[in-house]
Amino acid sequence: MKITPGFKVRGFILAAVFSAGVGFGTSALAQVQHAYLIDLNSKTATEFGALGDAPNSRGASAINDAGQVVGGFVADDGTRHAFITGPDGVGMRELGTLGGDYVAATGINDAGQVVGASSTAGGRTHAFITGPNGMGMRDLGTLDGTGSSIANGINDVGQVVGTSYTADGARHAFITGPDGMGMRDLGTLSGTSYSVPFGINNTGQVVGQSTIPEVAQHAFITGPDGTGMRDLGTGEAVGINETGQVVGYSYTADGSHHAFITGPDGMGMRDLGSFGGAGPYVSSALDINDAGQVVGYVSRENGLPYQQHAFITGSNGTGMIDLNSLIHLPKGAILFSAYDINNAGQVIAIGVIPEPEVYALFLAGLALVGFVARRKKMGGEAFRLG
Repeated sequence: MKITPGFKVRGFILAAVFSAGVGFGTSALAQVQHAYLIDLNSKTATEFGALGDAPNSRGASAINDAGQVVGGFVADDGTRHAFITGPDGVGMRELGTLGGDYVAATGINDAGQVVGASSTAGGRTHAFITGPNGMGMRDLGTLDGTGSSIANGINDVGQVVGTSYTADGARHAFITGPDGMGMRDLGTLSGTSYSVPFGINNTGQVVGQSTIPEVAQHAFITGPDGTGMRDLGTGEAVGINETGQVVGYSYTADGSHHAFITGPDGMGMRDLGSFGGAGPYVSSALDINDAGQVVGYVSRENGLPYQQHAFITGSNGTGMIDLNSLIHLPKGAILFSAYDINNAGQVIAIGVIPEPEVYALFLAGLALVGFVARRKKMGGEAFRLG
């Protein structure tokens, strides 16, 4: 299965890996951010350690069902590096590059093949694929031999999806065959010049975003092996599971955007809502596993200095809850976005430790979330993981 990292809203495939989260409108996020491996079974959060002389600020972007994690960091000299871990996030090894001085890892399949983008010796940025367990790195090139490309996701047979810039400045989604062989243009919705894929499942169904003639951004899903592109409406499709359930965000009538989930094969779209409290909010779903558990973030416009929290749902997208309320976190840590979830109950999330006065307000808000959750449970609406 493997989907992509991120949280939009996405021009951030690389930015989410390296600088994760500039511009969320809160001073807390200007602080050093921490990447965590969340285990829903033990309710623990393990922070990823440093690799060599890497600084504390790291980003984790994707996880496979063995718990191998890929992500990136910026070294003291400003160069950008990528890493892969062993199972359950244990051990951290640096990936190479395609000859340049930066690299980003954005996806991983169950064999440990990693995809992403790297600078080349010639100064271009090209999509890459590795062998199993992140060994070796192969340049996937571009659609027309010019410009740049980025790989965003990979499935278990090694089909890679990404985006490639063409000679005329267009940006098109691509898909490869097994093991990253051959690159095919997926086209766009309505013949426009922009499409970006973010996820692929093991049948080769691809989801992403494309423009239509009015320049509006619409989510899409394809059939198996990337054939046919169907419009899902305004917004962005980010993740897809093996039954074809799609998650992402869609715009509402008031101009905000809400997280959504669909039924199998991308049919039907349901608003995932929010977790308790009042006031307008925006949210985005960032990944889904085969049970239909969804992760992402909610940002509530209620005046609190720290607005954005990570969320998780139960099966089939039911029962959204603040991920912070489920996990034994390091003192003061706040998870503001959950990027990826596997089928073993492990989640990749990003958090910060804000200033004391912000943290006090967060605790007050979390207490309210807990109160609402207890009320729901008494009313027969208990949240269940799995």
